[in-house]
Amino acid sequence: MNNKKELTTKQQTFLDNIVSCNGNLKQAAELAGYAPGSYTTIAKGLRKEIIEIAENIMASSAPQAALKVVEMVTSDNPLPQANIRLQAAQTLLDRVGLGKKDKLEVDVQGSQGLFILPAKEMHVIEGEYEDAD
Repeated sequence: MNNKKELTTKQQTFLDNIVSCNGNLKQAAELAGYAPGSYTTIAKGLRKEIIEIAENIMASSAPQAALKVVEMVTSDNPLPQANIRLQAAQTLLDRVGLGKKDKLEVDVQGSQGLFILPAKEMHVIEGEYEDAD
């Protein structure tokens, strides 16, 4: 079953323009033929598609980020703004799932099973409180 919604020509043009407009949604909407100022409403309606575009951009930029990290590690020459570039590359790699991974090691001895339960929810009950004298 295909969960993609059918897009109008205008909507598809808007989405296509996002990349060519460097992410400027206002400009992308106007190029697609939408009224000035209506881009926020258009963007809300196409939120999932816009996020998918952003995910694809991040994923396609991941190899460049990985190579930049390696270049910074192996370079003998000082690189301008190395800390900022490294942070940006690491952030991009984290967002596409290639960042540092946390590991949890569990060593269970015995014949009993292990159950991991979700955290308890806090419930606040509103009402009156009286001291018991």
